[in-house]
Amino acid sequence: MTNYPHLLAPLDLGFTTLKNRVIMGSMHTGLEETKDWNRVAEFYAARARGGVGLMVTGGMAPNKEGGVFPGAAGLFNDQDIANHRVVTDRVHDAGGKIAMQILHAGRYAYSPDCVSASPVKSPISPFPPKELDEEGIEKQIADFVTAAVRAKEAGYDGVEVMGSEGYFINQFLVRHTNKRTDRWGGDYENRMRLPVDIVRRIREAVGPDFIIIYRLSMIDLIPNGSTHAEVVQLAQAIEAAGANILNTGIGWHEARIPTIATSVPRRAFAWVTQKMMGKVSIPIVTSNRINTPEVADQVLAEGCADLVSMARPFLADPDFVKKAANGQSGMIAPCIACNQACLDHTFSGKLTSCLVNPRACHETELLIEPAATAKKVAVVGAGPAGMSAAITAADRGHDVTLFERGDALGGQLNLAKQVPGKEEFWGLVDWFAASVTAAGVDVRLNTPATVDSLQHFDEVIIATGVVPRDPGIEGQDGPNVLSYVDVLKGADVGARVAVIGAGGIGFDVSEYLVTGDSPTTNLPEWMREWGVTDPEEAVSGLAPEGPQPDAPVRQVTLLQRKAEKPGRRLGKTTGWIHRAALQMKGVTMKGGVNYERITAEGLHVSIGEARENPTLIECDTIVLCAGQLSERSLADALIENGVSCHVIGGANVAAELDAKRAINQGTRLAATL
Repeated sequence: MTNYPHLLAPLDLGFTTLKNRVIMGSMHTGLEETKDWNRVAEFYAARARGGVGLMVTGGMAPNKEGGVFPGAAGLFNDQDIANHRVVTDRVHDAGGKIAMQILHAGRYAYSPDCVSASPVKSPISPFPPKELDEEGIEKQIADFVTAAVRAKEAGYDGVEVMGSEGYFINQFLVRHTNKRTDRWGGDYENRMRLPVDIVRRIREAVGPDFIIIYRLSMIDLIPNGSTHAEVVQLAQAIEAAGANILNTGIGWHEARIPTIATSVPRRAFAWVTQKMMGKVSIPIVTSNRINTPEVADQVLAEGCADLVSMARPFLADPDFVKKAANGQSGMIAPCIACNQACLDHTFSGKLTSCLVNPRACHETELLIEPAATAKKVAVVGAGPAGMSAAITAADRGHDVTLFERGDALGGQLNLAKQVPGKEEFWGLVDWFAASVTAAGVDVRLNTPATVDSLQHFDEVIIATGVVPRDPGIEGQDGPNVLSYVDVLKGADVGARVAVIGAGGIGFDVSEYLVTGDSPTTNLPEWMREWGVTDPEEAVSGLAPEGPQPDAPVRQVTLLQRKAEKPGRRLGKTTGWIHRAALQMKGVTMKGGVNYERITAEGLHVSIGEARENPTLIECDTIVLCAGQLSERSLADALIENGVSCHVIGGANVAAELDAKRAINQGTRLAATL
């Protein structure tokens, strides 16, 4: 008897059977653009070996104008078909099934050649689209069909037609972007003509024994989006046109409501999918912020959907399904929905990977293989860098001892997990602890390492992390001044607070200080905070009254020395969420500030190089988040005594606490020992 009877149940589609209800959702990794097809194939084959029922590739452009960016991958010729056959053969040899997503970016394409229903420029692209005429629309439909036919020739088990997230098809569906008055605009019958024609003509071209998934925007979260009645009408028309599966899309990329970030509650939109259940007879997939087998199985058990789509969790752990089936769910590397190595990379033109799993998209290059010679390895510091190094080295057969001066594993992760919206970090620390134990690492808590205790190891890895930087402000030793470490460990903080430093830590601390009960653990509260409501009651699911956050627990002023917008350097795809969250809580943010002195009354500041406008910010507590310095005293002492060592993580580079870099460094170093 499986622990996850709903998740692991097969699904019969008539002409083929999926071995479970798990879909690996589409992610644009950038792998196809490398043109290293062995690398692409191994990425997908690893997930097939891990037990995924059906995978969906990153979006493949149906034509040049539809590419998300110039040079975006697609199936444009016979050589492309042959290249993709390498991928599909490898997946099938691994016992998996794979569908190719056809994605036309429309006005989201980062190109002056972008096209759309109407010449309405996107707020997230500098290029206004060209309005398609009748001939141009016919070309786009024909190119979708051609892409599907080529996908079948390349050995794919099906295609997914990307009809959500505000891309090309979505742009025809809503009055927000479709201003046409011909047969492709106006009433909804006309506006939905494009997706229905695309699906119908693909089915005619590929025949009956080929999976067609349509990804339907079930809640747009933008002004003038689809009504719920329109969404249902489209779903039924798409089924009639020949689709086998309906997938759930949530929100447009330009929507000012987070939909997949770590601060979004788990399974936050499963209720949206559930509204479609019973309205069509084909299987329906739910998605977004589902990252454990327990949550996925519960969603299915409650009748929210027939299948569950998870994307980033398969970056974190390609063996997600296999571990769930084998009763090892505690060993599944958790997706913490941070976006740092996946979406942030994608939207920066970098190859996707994963903070938790640096091997994601690097399967052929970052190899974890048995060591030729087992060594005695000492790792000092049980933060993310040290734990990653210890686990990887032990997995390779080395005898690893992990020294930690504190009483717990986790390092700075134990501070991060206290921040509202970062509850996923609790699971990350638990997984690290379980992995350290499973790898057989000898853990020495409450044990500071010394030069003498490290003398007899073959390899010494120093991962001692960082210490807060001293900003050197007059009066900072006063009783009204705390470091971010003190605050996140639960120190008493007054009602009026000045936070010095507006990097990632400053934003996290500010969030901690203004938030009572975390809305991330309370879906109705989170929906109220961001202005999300039932799409049957309000078009697009936007609450008419707008966001209604709880009152802030404290009055916070967030300051930085840099003369730029606070938060400008935060994550590319999540920074806006942090800025918006603090703005909703009334946090005052100021840049270009000089910290003159601290007194019992508060923080005295001035502005700019000329130190103008001297001002007292009256506050009860000042919190120092003014950066970090590497803690390398032990490394320096070892070097002075002739003991060679490797220095990684914050001890190596102290710039903003960066678990992505730390885990990557620790893993890569240990892979070479």
